[in-house]
Amino acid sequence: MKVVIVIAIALAIGVALLVYHLHESNAPGTARERAQFEFVAHGPYAQVFPLFGAEKERVWAGKDWDPTFVYPNPANDVQGAVFTVQHGHATTVPWVNTVFDPQSGHVQYVYVVPETLTTFIDIHIAPQDAQNTKVNVMYERTALRAGADERVRRMAEHDRKAGPEWSQQIDKYLKTLSSSKQ
Repeated sequence: MKVVIVIAIALAIGVALLVYHLHESNAPGTARERAQFEFVAHGPYAQVFPLFGAEKERVWAGKDWDPTFVYPNPANDVQGAVFTVQHGHATTVPWVNTVFDPQSGHVQYVYVVPETLTTFIDIHIAPQDAQNTKVNVMYERTALRAGADERVRRMAEHDRKAGPEWSQQIDKYLKTLSSSKQ
């Protein structure tokens, strides 16, 4: 009889923990993180601005950046472009280029990882002088459920540190352009 009571109590505790966990992971997220960085790209504005379109980003962002364009087809960096990107091993995420304006130096993206988080990326690009371009990047991430709060925080911490990496990768690419002209 005591064994049956112990098993019943253990089952009740197990069910209560499962219900709590399921409720907690489906509860709305509370994390909303903003991260910003700036850097100077060592190239003229006309060469630097296009590098922030999803298609042109391929030349400097590394092998993991491989967007698949839905619109336009063939791929072209324009406002309204829609493409997908692999996030992790099995999640394909649609992105939308909401602003791509070379005249104002403004580029913007939005994407949603289903049931996890939203990301808004706002980029401002401006000539610093004839041979250098100032770049300001802001990420804003929002958790859609409580289980994603920590992921949003980790991503924001990574975003805050991304400036030097972006700067190095872009400058490395720009150097290949200038050396090919010589």
